[in-house]
Amino acid sequence: MFGETRRLENPTGASLAYHYQRAQEPQRGILVISHGLAEHSRRYEAFAEKMAGHGFHVYAFDHRGHGETTAPDAPIGRFARRDGIRLVLEDVKAIRDMAAEASPGLPVLLFGHSMGGLIALNAAVDFPDGFDAIAVWNSNFHPGLAGRAAQAILLAEKALKGSDVPSGLLPKLTFGAWGKSIPGHRTEFDWLSHDRDVVDAYIADPLCGFNASVSLWLDLFELTFRAPKLIGRLRKNLPIHLIGGAEDPATNGGREILWLSEHFRKNGFSDVTAKVWPATRHETLNDTVRARATAEFAAWAKTALSPPPAAAPETAQSERSQSERSQSERAQSERE
Repeated sequence: MFGETRRLENPTGASLAYHYQRAQEPQRGILVISHGLAEHSRRYEAFAEKMAGHGFHVYAFDHRGHGETTAPDAPIGRFARRDGIRLVLEDVKAIRDMAAEASPGLPVLLFGHSMGGLIALNAAVDFPDGFDAIAVWNSNFHPGLAGRAAQAILLAEKALKGSDVPSGLLPKLTFGAWGKSIPGHRTEFDWLSHDRDVVDAYIADPLCGFNASVSLWLDLFELTFRAPKLIGRLRKNLPIHLIGGAEDPATNGGREILWLSEHFRKNGFSDVTAKVWPATRHETLNDTVRARATAEFAAWAKTALSPPPAAAPETAQSERSQSERSQSERAQSERE
């Protein structure tokens, strides 16, 4: 089922390629998956099957400039000629609305990995009524001065050669540097996972590992700095699930995930779960901890999307009686 490519024609101009895995009974919710940079949604098939087994309808789709999704102004490696952020976020909402219409009444969980996490949190703050819980895995929302320097480099590249061509410097400063940071690395993509088969499959996949355009890199850094400033739009009890890897160079060894967790808590959010998996690199779902990480996520998702238990009638009656007694006692005290 997941292997079939389906399409949603979006008014944004994109023909969104997506994959669907039907939930097993009992149906608990809807999971929308937002994938990372220079990859695609088919890579989430094992995760989708596991989550469907836990009762979630799973929709994984290719973002603009990725995978099998097509748009007139979005070749591989670019969101759009202009206004890419708005368009990519509206694509998320379109998939969400389609899924919700197909399974009315079920809560919606938005999951994002790496670039997909940047997109997911930005979609959540733009459409705060659309999601009942969010999960951000292996994303860096705190690049600091290095991120500002990267923006300056990209703007210089844009001025010199335009925005619709691959960046010459950013791949070296990110993917290239991350690959070299792995001690004894076998390939330049060992930073993704300890699993050699996963790394080799990524390298062999023609839809993975491409160089993003200057405009896409600029959009990504804008998404990075934008969302943390707008989390006040979200309800404070929104369930939030954050995951990092202790050996992930893209998130400073998972420390940026902990920064994001603290940022939420400092802003009054009460339901934030954060974990940095030891001995794990960038793709938690494709590393040696995948089974445990997925099982823990499924357990969290079931709890996060479960309605709060209703008070038992006798408990409610007891509470009312106690309240009435308290009011009577206060009135008696005032009369005395």
